[in-house]
Amino acid sequence: MESVTNRILYVRLPCNPIFPIGVVYLADHVHKLFPTAQQRIFDLGTVPPLDFTVALDACVDEFQPTLLVFSWRDIQIYAPVGGRAGNPLQNAFEFYYARNLMVKLRGAVGGMRLAASYYTELWRNQGLIKRGLKRARKHNPMARAVVGGGAVSVFYEQLGNKLPTGTIVSVGEGETLLEKLLQERDFRDERCYVVGENLPRDHMIHEQPTPIEKTACNYDYIETIWPEFQYYLQEQDFYVGVQTKRGCPHNCCYCIYTVVEGKQVRINPADEVIAEMQQLYNRGIRNFWFTDAQFIPARKFIDDAIELLEKILAAGMKDIHWAAYIRADNLTPKLADLMVKTGMNYFEIGITSGSQELVRKMRMGYNLRTVLENCRDLKAAGFNDLVSVNYSFNVIDERPETIRQTIAYHRELEQIFGADKVEPAIFFIGLQPHTHLEKYAFDHNIIKPDYDPMSLMPWTAKKLLWNPEPLGSFFGEVCLQAWRQNPNDFGREVMNILEAQLGRADLEAALVAPVERAGEVERARGTRGPLWGLGGKGTGELGSQSRAGVPPVERTGVAPTQWGLGARGQEKILAAAKNT
Repeated sequence: MESVTNRILYVRLPCNPIFPIGVVYLADHVHKLFPTAQQRIFDLGTVPPLDFTVALDACVDEFQPTLLVFSWRDIQIYAPVGGRAGNPLQNAFEFYYARNLMVKLRGAVGGMRLAASYYTELWRNQGLIKRGLKRARKHNPMARAVVGGGAVSVFYEQLGNKLPTGTIVSVGEGETLLEKLLQERDFRDERCYVVGENLPRDHMIHEQPTPIEKTACNYDYIETIWPEFQYYLQEQDFYVGVQTKRGCPHNCCYCIYTVVEGKQVRINPADEVIAEMQQLYNRGIRNFWFTDAQFIPARKFIDDAIELLEKILAAGMKDIHWAAYIRADNLTPKLADLMVKTGMNYFEIGITSGSQELVRKMRMGYNLRTVLENCRDLKAAGFNDLVSVNYSFNVIDERPETIRQTIAYHRELEQIFGADKVEPAIFFIGLQPHTHLEKYAFDHNIIKPDYDPMSLMPWTAKKLLWNPEPLGSFFGEVCLQAWRQNPNDFGREVMNILEAQLGRADLEAALVAPVERAGEVERARGTRGPLWGLGGKGTGELGSQSRAGVPPVERTGVAPTQWGLGARGQEKILAAAKNT
């Protein structure tokens, strides 16, 4: 039974001012099941840093919660963010690869600034959790804390000894955990553990989340419990998140979302999605980010996407813009036409490589020939906005020939959309816990099983930044040259330098993959995941505030796992919104 004394305070810990869709959905779910529970959302993302502790104290004293739910979105050592001591990838490459001692020293100094900023933020958030819980217990001695969100879902094993005893550490979705907690039922079968009482189960993150029935978020209610709500509406230039499905069926070697969200794709009814969008539309929102891991995770979900887009048109929302992560191989001419008609204004092609051979070796599931055909359909439908293409060089078995193939593929994309519309985002894979790539690194003695994935020490960071030899130094020098020559258009400059040095393959060579001999290549699986890198103009973080123009690109659901810069700055291709 629900206790009438439940007072739940959701504290979104400091991060860039991204619409906190995760805590919004949690509060909405709890309200529908426990309508008498008192709730409040407190968003530290809208509070000046010098006021964090004062504002938290005031909120706790006023609301006097019995349960604090902390949402911790970002812990990532190579997340390029304004105010995080500059460009992390450039700092690292200057330190590791620069031949000029002054440049190497500059990289070292930049790296130390980054480390100081990173550890300061880590300790600050730990301190805010401890402070908030201690303050709440002055009013309610039995007050408890739940800590979840993207950062926690990735680093839940490492955070256990950094949080107060009795804290419930939640991995992935939190709806059913809060249900059981409020009903005073045993919740330990959920993906969680209690600090000081038990340890996380082995491979806990790989357990499947409990499915829930998702209905339209009630923003009339959310507005009453979230004083900062209007902050995200006042300038009408945020991309506000709306979730149309959860889950990802792919086997991504360096992506953690497929385990955090689970492989079972759960579709939210289109009518419920439309009802939620209309509430935001009526409040002036015209920019939407569909926060799914993949908007069209497989071809069997194309009909669901068509239904949703047709209902957007039928609802009269004809002046909106939207964006999402979309697998470019899962399009049809009809779907492409609907995407353009409904206002899609940003298209990301996350292929990682333009070599079908490497795409297959990474188990990405893409057919690059099909991607090109679908891009032609999208262009024919009238799409004339930004196309961002993600490339992660130096993946498994990269060599000069596969680099030439990637260049050929990129030039073909430029032929389709126009060179001025195609912006290469150059990434380097980031090794993260619980992924196939981590196991690959263990098996090849790149890292030891007892390594600390939260460490920023140079000897650890170089291994987590996936740029192995024999091509590691080559790519390091190419990137340094690009920064010297054209830092404002880094991605294009990298592609130009590579083509000048290595040439370009025939396109057909890029589109075929030779049959591998047994045991020739160690298999690692992947589509998309934690990436570090830079594209062209400026810097930004996956998850930074999206402003008018092109939406910033934000990763799905619960974990911040892809970072980098596009040719005009990640701030232009970064979506506001996921479970934080």
